[in-house]
Amino acid sequence: MTENRMRARELGIPLTGEPGPWNAITDVPGVEVGYVTLCEGDDVRTGVTALLPRGRDRVGLPCAAGWHSFNGNGEMTGTAWIEESGSLAVPVLITNTYAVGPVHRGVVDWVRANCRDMAPEWLLPVVTETWDGHLNDIHGTAVESRHAAAAIEAASTGPVEEGCVGGGTGMRCYGFKGGSGTASRVVEYGDDRYTVGAFVQANFGARRELVVAGVPVGPELPDRPGPVPDGERQVPPGAGSVIVVVATDAPLLPGQCKALARRVTLGLARTGTTGSHFSGDIFLAFSTANESALTSTFPADDGSAPYESMRFVPWGRMDPFYGAVVESVEEAVLNVLTGAHSMTGRDGHHVRALPLDRLSELLAARGAVAE
Repeated sequence: MTENRMRARELGIPLTGEPGPWNAITDVPGVEVGYVTLCEGDDVRTGVTALLPRGRDRVGLPCAAGWHSFNGNGEMTGTAWIEESGSLAVPVLITNTYAVGPVHRGVVDWVRANCRDMAPEWLLPVVTETWDGHLNDIHGTAVESRHAAAAIEAASTGPVEEGCVGGGTGMRCYGFKGGSGTASRVVEYGDDRYTVGAFVQANFGARRELVVAGVPVGPELPDRPGPVPDGERQVPPGAGSVIVVVATDAPLLPGQCKALARRVTLGLARTGTTGSHFSGDIFLAFSTANESALTSTFPADDGSAPYESMRFVPWGRMDPFYGAVVESVEEAVLNVLTGAHSMTGRDGHHVRALPLDRLSELLAARGAVAE
């Protein structure tokens, strides 16, 4: 039987802020998202997600960027250079924990084949992960380098598929089926209108913690754990990780991008998490403005010394952008939960989807949605 899944707003969950046309990270002009989803046999439930800050045709043109680790029990490659340079010039790939290596190699191969203007002998891909070993044979070799290239090639603008797709295929969130989700907010700044978009790969949170629209629904949605095979250790509630990528077309400094990344924590907290020791919660934010200001150049033979300049929102005017991050991250997580469908995977492990009818009942009982 096919489950009836939908986005959080379609369910009537009250959410603040004005979303963009697609209510997705792709509302930020130029940003593209692509997936490779791998569901094979009884034990492959995984994939790869690619996010391209300026689109496939403009890989190599840097964006101002910053990152933040709320809890470091995870991996995001390339962050030392983001911290050093304040810039991001490569696709961002998200997959499972043990597939970081082949995906990293796949990005290098794709850039060498398609971006000759980038230095082919020096590249620091950004590849990050969450753990899908409950539903997926994480020790297997299902994810290959070619899947990274395929995800990049599949990237496009427009509406973004959510739930059990790409790197989020085998993930769990608050004890229910997790995965990939996105949302966006429009920010008015004087006569200008900018967009802030968030993309999450959600694999975090204990069921008892779940909060929706301010209502603590988790305690009313009891766990129904399946049998644990002999010799297998039960994963602690809340373990798993969450990766969040924030994009905006507002002109920001690298330090301001880092400040946006820090605000992701507050958006996640609105959904109830207190942050598990066993969860790698790592966030990246970038701005697509100031297109040429961060381009690296070698010293000129003629001894010339050029300068660059950057246009940016004053620090004292950043609050609306912080709010947009918090709102879009909260909604992106809810879109994961309301969009993902139940899944059975490795060793017969079954993770059910968040029951939308019961959720609606609980929210209506607290006056959060109309009955």
